[in-house]
Amino acid sequence: FFFDQILDPHLFGVFFEINMPPANPRILALFDVDGTLTVPRGEVTPEMLKFMDELKGKITVGIVGGSDLPKQQEQLGENVLDLYPWNFSQNGLVAYNEAKLIGETSINGHLGEDNIKRIVNWTMRYLSDVDIPIKRGTFIEYRTGMLNISPIGRNCSRPERNAFEEFDLANNIRKTMVAKMQEEFADLNLTFSIGGQISFDVFPTGWDKTYCLNYIKAEDFDEIHFFGDKTFEGGNDYEIFNHERTNGHTVTSPEDTMKQCKDLFF
Repeated sequence: FFFDQILDPHLFGVFFEINMPPANPRILALFDVDGTLTVPRGEVTPEMLKFMDELKGKITVGIVGGSDLPKQQEQLGENVLDLYPWNFSQNGLVAYNEAKLIGETSINGHLGEDNIKRIVNWTMRYLSDVDIPIKRGTFIEYRTGMLNISPIGRNCSRPERNAFEEFDLANNIRKTMVAKMQEEFADLNLTFSIGGQISFDVFPTGWDKTYCLNYIKAEDFDEIHFFGDKTFEGGNDYEIFNHERTNGHTVTSPEDTMKQCKDLFF
């Protein structure tokens, strides 16, 4: 009975389907997370997981997000490193290929602790004077390769997150703060990148999502596609969307991501 099960062609079919290389391995598609594969800070839907599994049979797939790996795992699944051959968190400052860590870069090693403290102290003083409807907690999140700054605080609820996004669009809370930080920290050569609904990232110039391309050899792929929603100037997908090595695609939702991929790769 055991051997009958092992030799069941349906079982073999599933096994080989999971492990077979894609039909076009020299085409790579890289995906942003928030607004592209999921709603902002939401969990991936079964429909999207099924679609991505089908896409893996067509081309090589990778994830490149601004958040850290634990947040990716919350949104895309604990096994996200095993699902896709390329995984880049924090814009590629933490890089995995075939579930193996291949690179990690630290912002405090680059800027030094005195400059990190300088940014943190200025931010807390500035936010104490910002008048917004509500404030919660975790206004600054230290990540391996960047600082993530949220005027409302990352501990806000989803309704509070949605309300802040509308307030921010009407009042330019993040854009105004970024402009002042660009002036204050001009000597540090930093990039300020607005992403998601409630925050923006601060990192050394060049440490945007194009950083992940350092790990992807040009000779390994004929085409590299990138899909993201924040492709406007100042958005955290802008640089990689416009990079000479990528074909950039602006999406408006996870559903739009699936539609565009079907048109291109199926």
